[in-house]
Amino acid sequence: MTELNSDSSTETCIFCLIANDQDHNTEVIKANKELVCFRDIVPAAPHHYLVVPKEHIPDCLSLHAGHVDLVKMMAKMGTAVLHDQGVSDMKDISLGFHQPPYTSVAHLHLHVLAPASQIYKDVEYKFIPNSYRKNVFGRN
Repeated sequence: MTELNSDSSTETCIFCLIANDQDHNTEVIKANKELVCFRDIVPAAPHHYLVVPKEHIPDCLSLHAGHVDLVKMMAKMGTAVLHDQGVSDMKDISLGFHQPPYTSVAHLHLHVLAPASQIYKDVEYKFIPNSYRKNVFGRN
């Protein structure tokens, strides 16, 4: 498991705490050496999960070519969790990152939502491609 370093941002980052099993209020649904997955505390769809790397990466703008495999693993874990939770229509899902300044936690996290067709109307602007609020979401 990744250890927290002395950087104050990782010591106070809620996603670092969850990833390092130091937050006892969050149920981790799936985990491996690099990633953890848990439910979003403000769900925007019947199934809304976050896949978070254990390494503290501030946001999607901090990604570089060396992170391609990490992002692929994040997407793979997200779709596996949907499958494990009984989601069968993998054409009606949405995976994506919000771009700063529209991130609520400064730690890279992939939103995994299903069914995408049932994203709640009051928050769909956050998760629908080409909405007025800048995001990098896509429907599969």
